[in-house]
Amino acid sequence: MRDVLERRAVLLHEHADSREEAIRRCGLLLVETGAVAEPYVEAMLERERSISTYVGEGVAIPHGVSREAILRDAICVVRFPDGVDWDGERVTLCVGIAARGDGHVALLAELAEILLDPERARTLREASEVETVMKELS
Repeated sequence: MRDVLERRAVLLHEHADSREEAIRRCGLLLVETGAVAEPYVEAMLERERSISTYVGEGVAIPHGVSREAILRDAICVVRFPDGVDWDGERVTLCVGIAARGDGHVALLAELAEILLDPERARTLREASEVETVMKELS
């Protein structure tokens, strides 16, 4: 995980009025950090339209269905302290994924292991310092 998460890809005090806005924020952060080209943001939204990326415990893992716009494997972590309505669920933490090939499967598995630990998941949901996120995901 350490190889795909940069400090500048962690935002902890964001606000979004909708699930779409939250996904756009994640996607644009991946664009800003040079991991993906802009069309990937729409691919993330398309994926969400087909099946929710909500995984439980207040966490969603948005990612795209198209790999063409991915420049390098990366993740971003965006925290929404006020929460975002995610089709009836309250999401406070989004972990955006961009992975070429089958790289997303390994990233999802590693993230699932971390997020299935209630203490680690809580620490991430409540993080107010970038260093806390970097430590938990390394």
